[in-house]
Amino acid sequence: MKILFLGDDWIGSNARSMADGFREAGHTVLVVDTTPVALPTRLSPPWVYSKLGRGRAPWVLEALHRRIEAAAAQFRPDMLFAFRTVHLDQDRLLALPAGLHVHYSPDDVSNPYNTTPEYLRREADWDLVVTTKRHNVPELESRGAKSTLFVHSAYDPAWHRPTARRDPAEYLVGFIGACRPDRRDSMVELARTHGSAMTVQGPGWRRVSALRTTSAHIGGAVYGEGFSVAVSAVLANLVLLNSDNRDTHTCRTFEVPAAGGLFVGERTDEHMALLEDGRDCRLFSSSGELDDILAWCRTEPDAAREMAERGRLRIVGDHHAYVDRAREMTDAL
Repeated sequence: MKILFLGDDWIGSNARSMADGFREAGHTVLVVDTTPVALPTRLSPPWVYSKLGRGRAPWVLEALHRRIEAAAAQFRPDMLFAFRTVHLDQDRLLALPAGLHVHYSPDDVSNPYNTTPEYLRREADWDLVVTTKRHNVPELESRGAKSTLFVHSAYDPAWHRPTARRDPAEYLVGFIGACRPDRRDSMVELARTHGSAMTVQGPGWRRVSALRTTSAHIGGAVYGEGFSVAVSAVLANLVLLNSDNRDTHTCRTFEVPAAGGLFVGERTDEHMALLEDGRDCRLFSSSGELDDILAWCRTEPDAAREMAERGRLRIVGDHHAYVDRAREMTDAL
């Protein structure tokens, strides 16, 4: 199948991993990068335009649509695969010559942050709407979606794999992910408790003054192989969910164990189905339970590493790579 793939194509992005998954599944894939519209460069004119509350810069949007239309005319795809393209012109996307038009959302499609009025107006016209949130399926159906499919998130073996450490520093506990209001207080409290034995890395954490007053290591965002390098320095890797998206699993659910890290995550039905608590991972439902897990990791580091390896083998063996998700979607079609 010839697939015209629209998505943010920066190194380490989930969209790039998904496109490569389709290619590995045997399809011919042509990618058009949507990053200029979705994530304009900081302080650039399009970025300033969006920050003034005017939406996406129309001249950048027009240039992107012309590239997409030129690619479609030359490539003649069997399928248009749109990886969260809610900020693009839906009329122009759905008018592209392709046998199938598929929209994929990695986030909660009932969270207003992840949709636009323009997208919702034409949502029912996509041949298939794919979501990584199981609870979105009945919600999409009630909104009139023609066809829906739930798939889990995934890991990319090109990036998410055990790596050699690049720094002599080792940490008992760490979290790699964006700063969010529902995570801030708990991370500050853990940092006060564990100090230099903890690392927190991701967008926004350096701006948390209460975290800076601790001796925890604070780093910026890490992507691609850099994520796996960061995981390699941490014994207990926290997998925290996004309450705004009503997450019951996330990309980190697969990326952490695939990278060889011990999965220490929130207890949900999906996490319990994917990994066996006490054998492949450690799950918690309270701060007290998390404290007990970290105490065990401190006193039994070898057992923790053995558990991490069992978790890695479980995730890799159960076919949770992007190529597996690509096959699930094409099989559904």
